[in-house]
Amino acid sequence: MHLPRRQFIAQSLATAAGALLQSQSRGATTKSGMPGPFPGRVVAVEHPGVILRNSYQPEPVQNMMRRGMRELTGAPSWIDGWRMLFEKGDVVGIKVSPVGGKNLSSDALVLQEILAGLKEAGVPLSDTIVFNRYKEETIAAGIDRWLPPGLRWDAASEKYDEWQHDMGGYDPEHYLEMALIKPGEDFRDAHMRRSYVARIVTKQINKFINLPVLKHHQSAGVTICLKNMSHGMVNNVNRSHVTPTLNACGVFIPSVVSLPVIREKATLHICDAVKASFHGGPGGKEKYIWEHKTMYFATDPVALDKTGLKVIDEKRVRMGMQPLALAKPDNDSHFLNSQIEHIEIAGMLGLGVFEDEKIQVKRVRL
Repeated sequence: MHLPRRQFIAQSLATAAGALLQSQSRGATTKSGMPGPFPGRVVAVEHPGVILRNSYQPEPVQNMMRRGMRELTGAPSWIDGWRMLFEKGDVVGIKVSPVGGKNLSSDALVLQEILAGLKEAGVPLSDTIVFNRYKEETIAAGIDRWLPPGLRWDAASEKYDEWQHDMGGYDPEHYLEMALIKPGEDFRDAHMRRSYVARIVTKQINKFINLPVLKHHQSAGVTICLKNMSHGMVNNVNRSHVTPTLNACGVFIPSVVSLPVIREKATLHICDAVKASFHGGPGGKEKYIWEHKTMYFATDPVALDKTGLKVIDEKRVRMGMQPLALAKPDNDSHFLNSQIEHIEIAGMLGLGVFEDEKIQVKRVRL
């Protein structure tokens, strides 16, 4: 049977990505966490007063977070919504995203609402861990100062480095092995071909909440739910985007997220798009940040990322720029092509819903 070229390429990439996952995740849980109980469902809650003079406002944040959980779960109250996904006995990680620095990371008020929801579901502070890959990055964004007494935070590595093969915070039994190394490394060394999952994910928690920011990314196109997991939970990620032309994010991202120990613990995705970036990512360059004043909720990271991609593309077009699929390098984005196909491949791997006709976005304006 003859397949159209685009469909053939997509199926070939998905097959290749699936073949990359070998003997890397023994002992994972048995119930899949992605796409979760609400595949294809995305809730977008907007509030015009959520940010004032670059500061998040407490009451609007609370209203947005509580309405979002009700609309996502269909529960009669925000408390019931949290109880549908979490319960006493869970140990819950909250994966933050501080790459954008103080000006483009999620806010303390958002975290407080998550903690309030977990408390109502029976998960105390002592069973909650805020985590990120790099300790130094987390401190630079000020996240360590958000946290109330009794709430733990942890990181898999001390700080960013080009080597990225440190194993102190990573689990040798859970890894992605992929035929991809950095230039100059020895392909015969399995360590160079592997990305190991952080022990925080494999050993310390049984569920996690993904808390990304809506941002542009030079090599991946966007960094929302999927990339906050793929590049924030394993080591040796530089090999996925070494140079502007040596870029494998399209396959690397869904391959990492497909690891059972990650995909089965992912329970809830809350994307903070009160502030977002449409270019120059993943850092927070001021001239590309805008106030979108929206929070997105999903158990399906693919549907949320597809929705977020459209938002960023629409903003780029309004600013006189090409959508990401057509964009070429400039002074603030150096990669030849951004590989937004990572979202579609993730959908083909069963991580969520990619097709527009199957995605239901409910928009609420407060």
